[in-house]
Amino acid sequence: MTILQPQVSVSIVIPVFNEEKMLESAVTDLRARLASLGRSCEIILAENGSRDGTREVARRLEHNFPDVRVLNIPEPNYGKALRQGIVAAQGTWVICDEIDLCDTDFYRAALEILTMDQADLVVGSKLLGDSHDERPWIRHAASLAYTALLRALLGFRGTDTHGAKAFVRTRLEPIARACLVDKDVFSSEFVIRAYRSGARVTEIPVRIAEKRPPSINLFKRVPNVLRNLVRLTWAIRSDANDR
Repeated sequence: MTILQPQVSVSIVIPVFNEEKMLESAVTDLRARLASLGRSCEIILAENGSRDGTREVARRLEHNFPDVRVLNIPEPNYGKALRQGIVAAQGTWVICDEIDLCDTDFYRAALEILTMDQADLVVGSKLLGDSHDERPWIRHAASLAYTALLRALLGFRGTDTHGAKAFVRTRLEPIARACLVDKDVFSSEFVIRAYRSGARVTEIPVRIAEKRPPSINLFKRVPNVLRNLVRLTWAIRSDANDR
């Protein structure tokens, strides 16, 4: 007899890199809070190139919890991990988040908008007026500067591309597949291509309170971000010229 698996309503995609110390407690806490959503959920941990015991912890969580799935990407590559997680998702709706945030208040608000068919993509913006960004001021300033670059170079119409995102899988998954740039700039390409495709994009304010310092130093990320931003500008402008 074939046993039918329950349909997944929400897929939560979380790239993880060197998160051995907090991964188990964060996933356990997230699973407990997801129960209040009243929806069938899966958690996809997209482990990418970790050099500690993250992969082993993730596999143990996958073994212990049927709603946890693990993807392994060989090299440290946030964008590639996020894209593969989106492609692997099975839910009607997909939420992309960070392991040190897991903002279920955003999940609840975004899913209400999506289920009422008021948007295709909901972005949690830490730069909207009603948001609460509790990160160090230098990181908030860097986010403002990065958004200003996206607006100047690519005509970006929103305020944030790197916040949590929730979307209708069937409408946005093809856009994830079409993205050409990975690492830190994948999220920007994904959101910008969503705007340019005519998808209905809505931003909502969020509260950002990280549970630990970033796994990669801000200033070490800058050269790679700038290189990929050049690639993104070329890719988007080339697409526009081809139309």
